[in-house]
Amino acid sequence: MRIFVLHNSYRCALSGEDEVAAAEGDLLQSKGHAVFRYHVSSESIGRNVSAASAAVGAFWNSGTYRELRLLFSRLKPDIAHFHNIFPLISPAAYYAARAENVKVVQTLHNFRVLCASSMFYRRGSCCEDCLGRAVPLPALAYACYRNSRRASAVVAGMAWTHRWAGTWRRAVDLYIALTRFSRRKFIEGGLPEDRIEVKPNFARDEAGMGSGRGGYALFVGRLSPEKGIDLLLEAWRRLDMPLKIAGDGPLSERVRESALTMTHVEYLGRCGKPEIIALMQAAAFLVVPSLVYENFPVVIAEAFSVGLPVLGSAHGSMAEILGEDRAGFTFRPGDAEDLARKAAWILAAPAWLSAMRLRARSAYLMKYNAEENYRQLMALYERALGAPQIDYAPVLQE
Repeated sequence: MRIFVLHNSYRCALSGEDEVAAAEGDLLQSKGHAVFRYHVSSESIGRNVSAASAAVGAFWNSGTYRELRLLFSRLKPDIAHFHNIFPLISPAAYYAARAENVKVVQTLHNFRVLCASSMFYRRGSCCEDCLGRAVPLPALAYACYRNSRRASAVVAGMAWTHRWAGTWRRAVDLYIALTRFSRRKFIEGGLPEDRIEVKPNFARDEAGMGSGRGGYALFVGRLSPEKGIDLLLEAWRRLDMPLKIAGDGPLSERVRESALTMTHVEYLGRCGKPEIIALMQAAAFLVVPSLVYENFPVVIAEAFSVGLPVLGSAHGSMAEILGEDRAGFTFRPGDAEDLARKAAWILAAPAWLSAMRLRARSAYLMKYNAEENYRQLMALYERALGAPQIDYAPVLQE
């Protein structure tokens, strides 16, 4: 197969979406497929691309449309697999692929087409006020994107414009949701039910089962409000068990200051992948206290790969993953007291923890390894290639 992988990376440090786009491209290439990569970064906004141009281009990037039509015409891929298209690639890329008879596959890493914040999150809790609305007015009223009504209007306007134009229903041959929970939300939001399949994320490296003898809990991820960092610190003020925090982000200073006053909390800063895997292999359990639904955090697949159980918020996709695989524990979302209570119980129940370690490793071997991901991805590509041509007359044209 000839596969075009397209992705717009974010301003922040390497995100889960960035990791998945790179890992799937590498996996396809290792299997002998011809893989072409189209990558742009939001870091260029304000340097090579003005903010005004980026805002206009989020609706329809004419330059990207022309460039991709030439590339698709010359390289003749079978599949154009999109990861993130906001804001620099834009939905114009779908139309460029369709104009060159290239099948379009879109992985739904976030809820951007349904929610301006992309996370169903507002002011510390989950929010679905715009879900199913013809016009996403709450996004403007609450300035959901970057706390700016102007920026929120761009994001919400892009989603609404392409909903009105039929882009989401007619310009994509196949969507990939990461969990059944996410799939249901996208269906509620108006995406075509018959074209959304489920394929989870995966751990790209086979690191092997860990010992879990470090005696500490571990957090790995972006240090931002929606990830539940304040909740995590509040819970650990009730505990005396060791906690290691690896990551970076807007709340890094708060974490660093908390680590100075709580001797059982250690802030490691940003760590490389080998260091993260070593930390996971020795940890007792991973904590994922997100206030948002999440989709499928790559860190969970990585934890399962080394037999590391997960303690996560009991909502959204996380409740589905941990409940289905029985490879972890859940606590009431946003409840620091319940998080502390469950964490203490885990360390006091070594037999349960040992059983969970085996279940976590088993879940990885069955569902979240590279070979299984490749098998599922190929089946989805075959379905996209065999799908009947969608009858559409694009409202938006170059």
